[in-house]
Amino acid sequence: MPRDYYELLGIEKSADADEIKRAYRRAAMKYHPDRNPGDAEAEKNFKEAAEAYEVLSDEQKRRIYDQYGREGLKQSAAGPATHDFTRMNVEDIFSMFNDIFGGGGGGRGRRGPGGVAVGLDLETEVVISLEDVFHGVARDIEFKRLDVCEPCAGSGAKPGSKPVTCQTCNGHGKVQQAGFGGMFRMVTACPACGGRGQVIKDFCSTCRGKGRTPKARSLSVRIPPGISDGQAIRVQGEGEPPGADESPTGAGVRGDLHVVVRVKPHEVFHREGNTLAVEVPISFSKAALGGEIELPTIDGGRTTLTIERGTQHGQQYRIIAQGLPDLRNRKRGDLVAVCSIVVPRKLSAAQEKLLRELAAVEGQTVPADNPGFWKKFFGGKK
Repeated sequence: MPRDYYELLGIEKSADADEIKRAYRRAAMKYHPDRNPGDAEAEKNFKEAAEAYEVLSDEQKRRIYDQYGREGLKQSAAGPATHDFTRMNVEDIFSMFNDIFGGGGGGRGRRGPGGVAVGLDLETEVVISLEDVFHGVARDIEFKRLDVCEPCAGSGAKPGSKPVTCQTCNGHGKVQQAGFGGMFRMVTACPACGGRGQVIKDFCSTCRGKGRTPKARSLSVRIPPGISDGQAIRVQGEGEPPGADESPTGAGVRGDLHVVVRVKPHEVFHREGNTLAVEVPISFSKAALGGEIELPTIDGGRTTLTIERGTQHGQQYRIIAQGLPDLRNRKRGDLVAVCSIVVPRKLSAAQEKLLRELAAVEGQTVPADNPGFWKKFFGGKK
């Protein structure tokens, strides 16, 4: 079954345009075929993310999808088609690839303030417990990123050699090409040198001319109390350096690392925002007569709850400020105790005697003896 578009991008249905764009950018960078050569699953995820972005970034298509799903899109003129470049001008095309993929093709990479080259962002995940959400926790994160190749200092050329001037563009890094049916000409990155203006004759044996090599990286990330499942922590400057086309030496600004937090389900507590819910099994006598019971709390302690006389199955009690802290102001949410009346499957002789006396007081008729299933329907014969 095709996956939901919101699920594909890892966002909520209430996500705004900026959130959708950021989510797609992360997915595109994570699954791009150039970063996952030969990985069929990554290529599939890349195409699915592109389709999801195509629909959710268009208000009309998104409205139809939210109401009728994929079938609604198929039956409308706003179906999930691929990007129609014929309806976009040249600047739109360059802008889209520059914004999403970091420009990797010839000197039009991602730029920061003042035109400074900016490297690609990266994404990784970390799994924490609900107790970690309460206290906050530091986690060691391990990931891989492309870094400037040390032997060739990012040039891609064999140590001791240098790149030579590109004969196609004469060192300019740009060429003129006919665009869209020959109606006009446009300047693009030189296909021979990728916009560098130079080509490598003798490749570096370590990076094979790419100027970048994958390296393992480990760092400690502080996860604040109150964080929610799916939220990301941005670690500035821990992404990749600018591409070799933009900066052979890696000069410029590194991208960022986005650490997506996943919270494991808890055995006792159920989370709704900053509120925690806990199921409280109580006996019939406790529900009828009332009394006190002890509840566990997320901080590892205990709290006393007073059960009222006549408590019903499913009745809720709210214990103030015993939930999770708010991510912004650290104010704690509440703990909600949901009462569940437990009916014993087997009774002792004393319990049965008392319950029969209660039934008699209530005027209820009960069988003198419970014959059991086989005896009741088959006379005791199996």
